[in-house]
Amino acid sequence: MRWKERVLALTPYQPGKSIEAVKKQFELDQIVKLASNENPFGCSEQALSALQSYQKSLALYPDGYATHLRETLAAFLQVEEAELILGNGSDNLIQMISRALLHPNASTIMATPTFSQYKHNAVIEGAIIKEIPLVNGNHNLDAMLKAIDETTNIIWVCSPNNPTGTYIPENKLVPFLEQVPSHILVVLDEAYYEYVVAEDYYDAISLTRKYENLIVLRTFSKIYGLAALRVGYGVANSSIIKALEPAREPFNVNSLGQLAASEAIKDQNFVESCREKNRQGLTQFYEFCEHYQLEFYHTQTNFILIDFKIDGDEIFHYLQARGYIVRSGKALGFPTAVRITVGSSEQNEGVLKALREFLEAN
Repeated sequence: MRWKERVLALTPYQPGKSIEAVKKQFELDQIVKLASNENPFGCSEQALSALQSYQKSLALYPDGYATHLRETLAAFLQVEEAELILGNGSDNLIQMISRALLHPNASTIMATPTFSQYKHNAVIEGAIIKEIPLVNGNHNLDAMLKAIDETTNIIWVCSPNNPTGTYIPENKLVPFLEQVPSHILVVLDEAYYEYVVAEDYYDAISLTRKYENLIVLRTFSKIYGLAALRVGYGVANSSIIKALEPAREPFNVNSLGQLAASEAIKDQNFVESCREKNRQGLTQFYEFCEHYQLEFYHTQTNFILIDFKIDGDEIFHYLQARGYIVRSGKALGFPTAVRITVGSSEQNEGVLKALREFLEAN
């Protein structure tokens, strides 16, 4: 078969080992997964109750317009329904945007290291890829602006950034947006938006009203705890949404996901509680890093990237054998680091105890 050579050269996204696989491999009764930035506190009871009472036939297709979820989101965000696009997770939205705007004669600009799917989808579309190295874990916005040329169609901005957890303050983002030509789409990926507590963070939704070439991506997979149901959304000027809609596959958000997300967005007490517990958990990690004089990035997310100055895989395997799944930094562009999801207080203490034992034995 005549596959695209660029597709054959790609490595598929590599998720971490499943809990069951690790249990079997190491003959462990309990595994704590702190690798994928999932919410350790689950999801809203309101969302769970709605799922448990679901009575509709699974033989029927979902509402292709996601009417109820769209109405609920529009009211919550104070935007028009026509300014929203729904996706099977925000990954699906990244795929749509790439499909609609990228081709072999188009270029795209992104930071590095950042979320892998920007580059992955650009490769599939055969686009010219311009990667701008982070500076001290932060986007180099000036260098990204200098990389713009007549071929540029998309600029990806991940804030807070994955895998560093760093963010772009308002006084840097706004001047950047002012300088991007209006025909270039700026994608502001805010998967971790609800975890942010920084006072100089921006209001991304209001920025879409001023900059008609901006789309903001968010997800229900992180703080809302609905990763299994795959629901993401984008907010932008209605002209962007109208242009993107043909690239969205029909019925791309399943019925259970629409239902759960509609209820989850109403339960902001749950969101606030998770945000507060996350900050408390980060304090545990910060104190550990400071005690052992380990380099790390202060983060606005539910994960922390810690540099141990040794092969990240070594720490990954050590923790896995003791029942903790984390993410080696080798696959994330930080080969001597590991990225750890902030868990419950007990989970954090458990993984930190194992790390103390590792450091004191080496």
